Amino acid sequence: MADYPLEALDLAVGYDGPLIRHVSFRVGAGEIVALIGPNGSGKSTILKTLSGQLKSWGGQIRVCGRELGSFPPKELSQKLALLLTEPIRPERMTCREVVETGRYPYTGYFGRLSAKDSRVVEESMALVEMEAFAGASFTEISDGQRQRVMLARAVCQEPEVLLLDEPTAFLDIYHKATFFQLLRQLTEERKMGVVISMHEPELAARVAGYAVCIRERAVFRMGKAEEVLRPEGVRELFGVPEALYERYYG
Repeated sequence: MADYPLEALDLAVGYDGPLIRHVSFRVGAGEIVALIGPNGSGKSTILKTLSGQLKSWGGQIRVCGRELGSFPPKELSQKLALLLTEPIRPERMTCREVVETGRYPYTGYFGRLSAKDSRVVEESMALVEMEAFAGASFTEISDGQRQRVMLARAVCQEPEVLLLDEPTAFLDIYHKATFFQLLRQLTEERKMGVVISMHEPELAARVAGYAVCIRERAVFRMGKAEEVLRPEGVRELFGVPEALYERYYG
């Protein structure tokens, strides 16, 4: 396992051209890095570039010490998993069947699961405490339970890098707390490098060890999460007047 499962080196990202430049950070094994900033600041664009969904406009992305572009798609899927904001809503699929799709980088031509694949599926569901819902319809469980199933699907890929785009956007406080508790546990146990986009600095300061702050499509500040996400830094990042911030968050 590489010391740094994921590295972004002077990265420039965007759709039709570079919108954010000079993005540089490393993610260690067992470490969580938060991309934090207002909605529309470019956090999702960075994540999609790190995953290879969008091409970079400069710099380098290294996964386990190798250039991102050097990986064939199937091999990259064994190293990197992406969990997007909105969970998929497949029709007529059980929770177990959804998790099983996470084994696609390893299954044969017909997608048949081996004994090992089945064991990994069962272990992944147990890790997120969803084994009792294996036979339940994915569309009929709660949003919090769906996010746990999707996390199990990502873990099922056995990645060294996990990218999450606002994974708790539609969850209530309880399900957010339990999701992040589970994520930290999995990160430490599996020694994954995790990058998560968020717009809640209070949560990011507790979940992540390192934070990359994005504002107005530019890197605003980077450093240890507990340092760069202090109240004065948060006010400046989100453009909140001091009196207003103190009234509602002080």
